[in-house]
Amino acid sequence: MPLNIGTGGPPSDTDAMRAATFDLARLPDDYYADPYPYYRALRGHDPVRQLADGSWFLTRYADIVPVYRDPRLWSSDKRREFGPKYGDTPLYEHHTTSLVFNDPPLHTRVRHAIVGALSQRHIAAMQPGLETLVDRLLDDIAGAPAPVDLIGAYAGAIPVEIIGNLLGVPRNAREPLRGWSLAILGALEPVLTPERARSGNAAVVEMANYLRTLVAERRANPRDGETDVLTRLLQGDADGSDALTETELVHQCIFLLNAGHETTTNLIGNALHALTQWPQERARLAADAALIGSAVEEFLRFDSSNQLGNRISTAPAVVGGIALPAGSRVTLCIGAANRDPAQFADPDRLDLARSPNRHLAFGFGIHTCAGLNLARLEGRVAIGRFLARFPRYELASAPVRGGRARFRGFLSLPVSVNAGSR
Repeated sequence: MPLNIGTGGPPSDTDAMRAATFDLARLPDDYYADPYPYYRALRGHDPVRQLADGSWFLTRYADIVPVYRDPRLWSSDKRREFGPKYGDTPLYEHHTTSLVFNDPPLHTRVRHAIVGALSQRHIAAMQPGLETLVDRLLDDIAGAPAPVDLIGAYAGAIPVEIIGNLLGVPRNAREPLRGWSLAILGALEPVLTPERARSGNAAVVEMANYLRTLVAERRANPRDGETDVLTRLLQGDADGSDALTETELVHQCIFLLNAGHETTTNLIGNALHALTQWPQERARLAADAALIGSAVEEFLRFDSSNQLGNRISTAPAVVGGIALPAGSRVTLCIGAANRDPAQFADPDRLDLARSPNRHLAFGFGIHTCAGLNLARLEGRVAIGRFLARFPRYELASAPVRGGRARFRGFLSLPVSVNAGSR
């Protein structure tokens, strides 16, 4: 059993109140610490909830998967939604150009190029270098004064290196990437505060300026398009028909750096935190390293890095028995779907051998995360090798959550690793 439990039990009067008052624009403080009681309440009392802004919030697995399945009816194009939110700003240009917020044909062109450089063969070839990186970071942690922040020293450092390598970002230019990523993705939160808008727009400008320099260098000195994602994006198809414009190219690179970094950081951090809360599962994984594959899938389900997705209907639709008009904006609550008892037995329990485990942490359908196999590899190596090296690590003080609804992770995770247990 976990050391703290906040999500189990049957629906209650508290659940009814949580469902009746839930609004993404006015989230209570305890939601950020643990959103799952709110998701449970909504699934039980108002699974297709209309929010104050007229949009709809979906929490049942069976309602969310059909939306993912039908990209013609449920568009990912965000121009209508983001115009009023961002205005004519760098954030608007970025978020309406990047892969994740577009429909075919742009989505198809970019995804084809990215997936080609992220084949199973190429990902497998990355494993030795990833293991070397992880072992170096573990050596640094072992020699560092206690406590150690596992986000800054470990979980956040791994994906920056991997995605930086994929795009060929010089190692001495990677330091600003995490700050830029946090600022740009923070602007996707349901409420855009003036500070989030300011820092997000500044980050897009700074990141785009840097990437234009990188693109110019790669045009002059192309690399192997089979493994270098930026070269592949520059080349397009063999006949050049899928080549991207300069603006499209820059914003896809921003998207790749951000998405590949933030979600994987959260996967590793959330997993290492969960193991401190579920000591029996931690002991189970420490005793059986072969369990790491299914364990990563369970970490993805149990505390998903990406909690929310969005679509807009192109025609009238029915969701969960409710008729929605064309132009309806829906939020797909991935975190709620991944704890739905209709899909997952005892969903609030961490079960590292759970099978089947058809979670939605990577989305579903044509927008399934293009880098899912790379993220899985990073998770297996980072979590497995950390636990093997420091089997008795423990929280040194209270961790600090990121305070965001869409991307769930930690800003800091202080631990004592007890390096003498190696």
